[in-house]
Amino acid sequence: MLEKALRLYTPSKHETPMAEFLAERCDELGFTDIRIDEVGNVIAKKGTGSPRVMLCGHMDVVPGKVPVRIIGDSMYGRGASDAKAPLMAMLFAAAAVPEGNGTITFVGAVDEEGNATGIKNLVKKKMDIDYAIFGEPSGIKRVTIAYKGRLAINLKISIKDSSHASAPWLSKNAITESITFITALKEELEKGQEDKSKTGMLTATTTLISGGTSHNVTPMECETTFDIRIPIGGSCKATEQKVATLVREITKERGVESFYSILDETEPFEAPHDSPLIRALTLGVLNIEDERPMLVRKTGTGDMNVLGNQWGIPVVTYGPGDPHESHTIDEKVSIGEYLKGIEILTEVLRRLKILHDKKMTRMMR
Repeated sequence: MLEKALRLYTPSKHETPMAEFLAERCDELGFTDIRIDEVGNVIAKKGTGSPRVMLCGHMDVVPGKVPVRIIGDSMYGRGASDAKAPLMAMLFAAAAVPEGNGTITFVGAVDEEGNATGIKNLVKKKMDIDYAIFGEPSGIKRVTIAYKGRLAINLKISIKDSSHASAPWLSKNAITESITFITALKEELEKGQEDKSKTGMLTATTTLISGGTSHNVTPMECETTFDIRIPIGGSCKATEQKVATLVREITKERGVESFYSILDETEPFEAPHDSPLIRALTLGVLNIEDERPMLVRKTGTGDMNVLGNQWGIPVVTYGPGDPHESHTIDEKVSIGEYLKGIEILTEVLRRLKILHDKKMTRMMR
């Protein structure tokens, strides 16, 4: 089934073949209430009662085909690691859950590699979910419990006049002024973090810059995109307030016009360490691999931020596959690890039922 899924080339916004493929598999595997929602997400249920667990993976891949083939223990194909192996592992783990083990909601989401259309649409819905696992290649012995937040800002600098490049002293230069802004913003936002780990640091990175109309005229306008990653404990609001103050101060000092707008605002998220979900994952990996998994905080930002903060539930990211294989020209996944991933996720769901019921019993006393 994984090989068949990989043969469907599904870049963002073109996931329909994979959605139809998954809907058919869900029907064959005994899922109920199978549907494809208005943006293209596949949603299906298995079982009844509590706990109510969502297993969500994405169907889209980055552009660029990789020939599907098997060499030894490796299966090659675009999305082999990111993230069709985690997605299919979730499907078969959910299918293996017996009646009386709670309700599993399986989701194949669209556009994760693009603008997160799928998850943004999903969080708007009223879905009674207690726990969620997002399928991404973490490796079967690593569980991602936290992601940084993200604040993406577009900064536009405007100059009142321009000059010929042969006489640059006659006017300011919007590109040069933009560089002054982004250098000052980076220094101020990142200062005082020498003793922090990479996952605990706020980082500010210039990712796009555009300005100028001709090779021999100084530019009057320049736009810059600034990508700020916010660690646990920080917030988009506090960071934005600091940016606003800094932009205002630099604007006055430089005597130019400036305007900034927010392109993306995603708060940081960390799952509670004592939640039944993390304990179930720890026990599931320990039972199958005879080794405790590593709990990982990542410097990126993921769908779990959006859903975890919006719904206020424990959420983690987990799945078979090597994250370093993601988006590569010869993307692959270990077949052995993929199959182990199914086994572990099945065990996790079994353990989660036991731990959740114990938690509910304690709360009722």
